Amino acid sequence: MNTSSGLVEMPDKAGYFGSYGGSFVPPQIQKVLDEITAAYGQIKDDAYFKEELSALYKNYVGRPSPVFYAKSLSEKYGGARIYFKREDLNHTGAHKINHCLGEALLAKKMGKKKIIAETGAGQHGVALATAAAFVGLECDIYMGEVVR
Repeated sequence: MNTSSGLVEMPDKAGYFGSYGGSFVPPQIQKVLDEITAAYGQIKDDAYFKEELSALYKNYVGRPSPVFYAKSLSEKYGGARIYFKREDLNHTGAHKINHCLGEALLAKKMGKKKIIAETGAGQHGVALATAAAFVGLECDIYMGEVVR
């Protein structure tokens, strides 16, 4: 869809980025995803929810994340001012806790008792388990295995 500025709005209403995007999931899972989407649509503009999440970001996660000026690296590459955003200082050591807290709060507000996740390297699982424990939900983490 073109906007008044002539830019294409992405993603489109179906969740596509041009010819990419969308999802392929079994109908049983799609039902749950639709429920989550509807719940998020109802709560995303709720002032209390936004205040609660913002307070967690500040007091639990440690946001806003500090930035560090890399003086030597900046000098090495011609004086460009290079900064590192220190997401590694967030609680659980990465950016993943940001969305996991939102997911856990939403699940709790939906009346869910348990959340699940799949993780490749493990850090998403750590963050979601941390967020679930914080808001009082059970949590199962699944991780694949490479069999050789």
